[in-house]
Amino acid sequence: MNTFWYFENINLFKILCPHKYPAYKKEHTFNNYRKSDYIYFEEDAANKIYLIDSGKVKIGYYTEDGKEIIKAILTKGEMFGEKAILGVEKRNEFAQSIDNSTLICPVSKDTMYSLMRDNASISFKIYKFIGIRIKRLERRLQLLLFKDTKTRLLEFFNELCEDYGYECEKTGDQVVNHPYTQKDIATLIGTSRPTLNALMNELKQESIIDFNRKELRILKKIA
Repeated sequence: MNTFWYFENINLFKILCPHKYPAYKKEHTFNNYRKSDYIYFEEDAANKIYLIDSGKVKIGYYTEDGKEIIKAILTKGEMFGEKAILGVEKRNEFAQSIDNSTLICPVSKDTMYSLMRDNASISFKIYKFIGIRIKRLERRLQLLLFKDTKTRLLEFFNELCEDYGYECEKTGDQVVNHPYTQKDIATLIGTSRPTLNALMNELKQESIIDFNRKELRILKKIA
């Protein structure tokens, strides 16, 4: 597995959650969100960082004409709201639960600074995480602006392969067990569910991928 969201096979929740540290354990709480609940809105104060214990969260914003733009869909072990660490005072995006039960660990900015100050390894992991996330979001924006839907989908499959894939010893295929639904994928690449289904079936007929409800296989290397 590539270490994009997970460093050294340990997720960020397990590394950073304050309940792991005696000095912060007493003040530590979890928040439970239902589907469609917002964790924060655009223009809210950016004074916390959030870790996902379970469930899924989408990060996005609304255009002036009210169109929803999704930047990322995050799952267990991931962090969001990280711009607070960089000194941003207000949110420029929203965060919304898209699972019926999403458990979030909120960490105050001051607590996170203390954890980072006391542990150089944690600081390195966080800044590496932020840097890689920014690069990936920039790449996704470029694809949305300049590439067709099929190219965006193939690029997304490359990301999935890096993040969640492993090689099948018997066939040499790349097997990808990922947490996204087809609706999630369609949202992230900026297309509709019917278009996504048609493209996936086309790629299957071309023997580039194979898939079922639980698994995606990359049969040919995607350029």
